[in-house]
Amino acid sequence: MNKHIGATRFLYNLALETKQTAYAGARVNLSRFELQKQLPELKKELPWLKEVNSQSLQYSLACLDTAYKNFFKNNSGFPKYKSKHRRESFGVPQNVAIDEDKLFIPKFKKGIKIILHRELKGEIKQATISKSKTGKFFASILVDNQKELPKKLKITEEKSVGVDLGLKDFLITSEGEVVKNPRHLRNAEAKLKFVQRKYSKYKGKKTKKKLQNLHERVANARMDFLHKTSYKLVSENQTICLEDLNVSGMMKRVKLKKDEKGNYIANGQSAKSGLNKSISDVGWSTFVEMVKYKADWQGKNVLFIGRFDPSSKTCSDCGSINKELALSDREWTCKACDITHDRDHNAAKNIKSFAMNKKNMCVERTLKNHEELPTLVGALTHEAHPIGSAVGE
Repeated sequence: MNKHIGATRFLYNLALETKQTAYAGARVNLSRFELQKQLPELKKELPWLKEVNSQSLQYSLACLDTAYKNFFKNNSGFPKYKSKHRRESFGVPQNVAIDEDKLFIPKFKKGIKIILHRELKGEIKQATISKSKTGKFFASILVDNQKELPKKLKITEEKSVGVDLGLKDFLITSEGEVVKNPRHLRNAEAKLKFVQRKYSKYKGKKTKKKLQNLHERVANARMDFLHKTSYKLVSENQTICLEDLNVSGMMKRVKLKKDEKGNYIANGQSAKSGLNKSISDVGWSTFVEMVKYKADWQGKNVLFIGRFDPSSKTCSDCGSINKELALSDREWTCKACDITHDRDHNAAKNIKSFAMNKKNMCVERTLKNHEELPTLVGALTHEAHPIGSAVGE
């Protein structure tokens, strides 16, 4: 399995370099099929590639092709080279079978002993084998159960809920329900720092393994919390209204300046150090993705409001806007109607109100940078650089 992971990573990086070289030199955009035709020649030059399932090698080229398409459709950034220090995996697009406690894939005739997480119902299509930092292997099996997604339920204000995501509390709904932020990384930070300092000093294998286990435990606890919270939210509501948060933008470092009172100021508001770590620990982006696909499974609706809509600064009773509201103000009193609001609960109410008003024209907005978007010129030719040309001397 390690050979499969290394070989597919090598081919992915080699194909990416070849595509970039071909486009820079001859303005030719090589397709995955052009690259696949060159695999037999590459295997003659690198015989160790024959030890790996050829379908997995072809699948890595298909993944690269998908990454390019997503980039040009503004769904993601430009494809990057894969590193063995990040997520390690390989795909098996076909010929996958499970018999009792064994997984059968090409090149593994005796099968691989597994612990089956749940019974598979449907036709097995493909599998993805991944390896964690602690050396554990996992197989994600894609199964076609021949079922269509249910139709979306009718959107009504009575069966809708607004959700405000935060750091003090993980979320608060327009109905007043509060889910506390478990702060998985913060709670384990003291132990992580101790083990990290020990590893930095001695570089021992046991210490490294212990550090990896601690990080894996934190990640597993976070994912477990996000799955349970998103499932409960979708199951109990017919329509979920959320804010389109720019998480990556919120985590960008900003230059802080001191005001007359000695407080740090960023973009006109008080800023606290360590906010980036808290944002990454809470997992907003993953939670929103979970809510979206679980809502599709159950026929529920997910509505988004714009990221610049003043959900926190708007009074949910009279509609007036408090332009002086700072990030540190957890409660505020409306000057127009003299009602005191909890910042997060008020925001959740406004999120629901804004989403209901915009439900006919609410779309997800994704801001992308088009400055480096290349122009597709030329056509496929036989003069394009072969895949073997990217092999280093």
